[in-house]
Amino acid sequence: MRTALLQSSGRPGHVVENLKVLDEAAGRAAAAGAGLLVTSELFLTGYAIGDDLGRLAEPADGDAADAIAETAVRHGLAVAYGYSEGDGDTVYNSVQLVAPDGSRLANYRKTHLYGGFERDHFTPGDATVVQAELDGLTVGLMICYDVEFPENVRAHALAGTDLLLVPTALLHPYQFVAESVVPVRAFESQLYIAYANRVGPEGEFEFVGLSTLAGPDGVARARAGRGEELLLADADPLLLAASRETNPYLRDRRPSLYGSLV
Repeated sequence: MRTALLQSSGRPGHVVENLKVLDEAAGRAAAAGAGLLVTSELFLTGYAIGDDLGRLAEPADGDAADAIAETAVRHGLAVAYGYSEGDGDTVYNSVQLVAPDGSRLANYRKTHLYGGFERDHFTPGDATVVQAELDGLTVGLMICYDVEFPENVRAHALAGTDLLLVPTALLHPYQFVAESVVPVRAFESQLYIAYANRVGPEGEFEFVGLSTLAGPDGVARARAGRGEELLLADADPLLLAASRETNPYLRDRRPSLYGSLV
């Protein structure tokens, strides 16, 4: 499945403008043959917007979700977008996957919040593995810091995830995560990882870009630079099957030895 990664921070604090940016990117992605578009973390609202993260939070079935469903239908592709989710008085850092027919396939709430900023504004989710079926692939959802925990990615591998979508907000000076950690995670757990980052300065943060789609062989199928970019790469189920047959990590595990991990 051709996958498009929207490396962009949009316009922080301006949901309507970000919906326009997403719609334009979806049109370009569809024209290039993509069946899926993945945005960065908190793309819909912006990241470094302080208390506006709560003010702009919407439920998973809110107005923005309806607008993105219309975008998905109009361009004929699935969309995974990062947003601030409001559920009553609780706010989550979330990603939602919308199908090409506009139906909502899955919603994931970030389980590992990074730093004081995120812990001040969000409640962590408690569901590790959230998946959906899309175009013959089992697609999993995760957000940024979550992928840096090998247990998280391995849980997805054991649950059958083929393509792990990771909207992210990776900061300077941690670019080695995009360059090294993400491809290693894909290799050690034998799946594809689509890692879509924010870019440039925003408030007190500086996002490093370097979005990538890493394959189960540990090779980046494509990698973005440090600017705004729409990155395109393919997740090939035949290569995935061949790689899983060759690489014995999942077969050679000895779970009885790992009890001390939990």
